[in-house]
Amino acid sequence: MANDPPNRPSRAKIAELFISSIPHARALGMEMQDVGEGKAEITMPYDEKLIGDPHTGTVHGGAVSALMDTCCGAAVISHPEARGSTATLDLRIDYFRGATAGQAIHCQAECYLMTRSAAFVRATAYDDNREKPVASAKGVFTVTPPKGNPT
Repeated sequence: MANDPPNRPSRAKIAELFISSIPHARALGMEMQDVGEGKAEITMPYDEKLIGDPHTGTVHGGAVSALMDTCCGAAVISHPEARGSTATLDLRIDYFRGATAGQAIHCQAECYLMTRSAAFVRATAYDDNREKPVASAKGVFTVTPPKGNPT
């Protein structure tokens, strides 16, 4: 990215490292699909270990929540004004329907406002039917400068 200082990893690379360094994200099989300028897309493959309803094969809402939270964090870290690390302050998720059994779940998140101490994010999760979302989220995340950097 053009705004990244020389000799430092790009925000996109930092966001990719962010999700790969979270053991829970790795355990759920999350994969970064796209990232940049305050936006991220992560996919979580269908896995029988994630089933919340054995009768329908629907993935548990907690796995969907973890995907959305992780994708929102990646969007914050990739924002051009990001200065360091982030953590979830508040995340509201509205579930619209169960994800279709056997299908991966995809999440797209956008950091639409960055302040000095907080980032505001929205996200949508889909299965292969992109016309009908599985869930949507809106959240607030911390913006923490790197150690030794007060700005």
